[in-house]
Amino acid sequence: MAMNQMSLSAFLFADANYNRVGWRHPDAVADAGLRFERWVEFTRILEAAKFDMLFIADAVSAPGVDDHETFCRTAWIAGFEPLTLLSALSQVTKRLGLAGTVSTTWTEPYNTARMLASLDRLTNGRAGWNLVTSRNPDDALNFSKERHVEHGERYAMAEEFLDICRGLWDSFDDDAFLLDKESGQFVDPEKLHILNHRGKHFQVKGPLNVPRPVQGHPVVIQAGMSEPAREMAARGADCVFCALPDMDTAKQFYADVKGRMSKFGRDPDTLRILPGVTVYVARTQAEAEAKFDLLLSKTSVDYAIHQLGATLGMDFSGHSPDDPVPPLKPNAGYVDPEALFHDVRAQNLTLGQWALRFTASKSHFTLVGTPEKVADAMEAWFRGGASDGFNLLPPHVPGSIQDFAELVVPELQKRGIFRKDYEGRTLREHLGLNRRGDRSTRAEPAYAAS
Repeated sequence: MAMNQMSLSAFLFADANYNRVGWRHPDAVADAGLRFERWVEFTRILEAAKFDMLFIADAVSAPGVDDHETFCRTAWIAGFEPLTLLSALSQVTKRLGLAGTVSTTWTEPYNTARMLASLDRLTNGRAGWNLVTSRNPDDALNFSKERHVEHGERYAMAEEFLDICRGLWDSFDDDAFLLDKESGQFVDPEKLHILNHRGKHFQVKGPLNVPRPVQGHPVVIQAGMSEPAREMAARGADCVFCALPDMDTAKQFYADVKGRMSKFGRDPDTLRILPGVTVYVARTQAEAEAKFDLLLSKTSVDYAIHQLGATLGMDFSGHSPDDPVPPLKPNAGYVDPEALFHDVRAQNLTLGQWALRFTASKSHFTLVGTPEKVADAMEAWFRGGASDGFNLLPPHVPGSIQDFAELVVPELQKRGIFRKDYEGRTLREHLGLNRRGDRSTRAEPAYAAS
């Protein structure tokens, strides 16, 4: 992909709808977590629109389960495990990249490297990994632990975890598999590499029992905005997904993360920064605003405040919806507290007003308007050093992705900033990133062996 064209990804939760009450929209699919054929429909829309990838979010626990009444109003508690779903979708797609979330806190590096290498083979080079450390304290209770791992320690684990996965993906050179029936030599022993990793958090001998991924390494996506997340992104990610509410904040983040890459010997052009964007688009401004208002009307203020508290790990039960927003915890965990407060400060919102808006977009960039207005804003960010593209957060599906594909994509294509057809076959090619060569082609390995 030419560097003068933006990347587009679509980000879907287990129930598909990004808005927490999106499943209540009259035209929304409410059973995507129960029926595989719904996902086939979504991927066909995205592939026809030439999106780079489908990006599926995940969590290993259900926040707020102790409040059964509120919990049972939440659609995203029913969904498929991402890599299982993406493996199935690999057989009904040809070009669309397929990325899924796997936590480095609650899985093992060997299993993760093996699953992702397999997915990259099944997709013929279209696999991506959304690397997260997990933020919900209840996660620990599902893995025989009493409490969550501390934030800084989670990122230290994640750094080591990623190094191990990279080392395992390099277990074999590209041409290691001889499959020579005459000699009986299946693999060239000179092109086999044993990891023998012994670190602070993990011990992994290797090698991986899956051939080298088609892309060399699957695409690694880092989601987060904290200081450790920025460092990790600069050091080893291929893509960054982030919550940036306005262009000025986005430009600062973009410059900061890309500016850190040189100390790791990396070219800034080897990283794609894709902020989330929630889009309500229609042929007229009034129609677009009506779409936004309709979903907002489906959300009760009490539910919105409860969900906000569950996301941030805060208890708002002693506050009225009409109260000012109380101070956030310094380590709010979901995104940078300063980014969260952007709307509050700019518009002097009450707790209830902010909670409703947060439920709709979670402080991501939000666009409500005509195709031209939406494209104008996206182009300004892309050309203005604020992003390399966007991660679309569809409020409800399939309507929101269909609207974007039919109304916004042609406008972006007309401006020459988005492809009219796929130029490559792998996800790295879609993103304009080089294939990761094997050890024989690199001066240094991409991992720490001990």
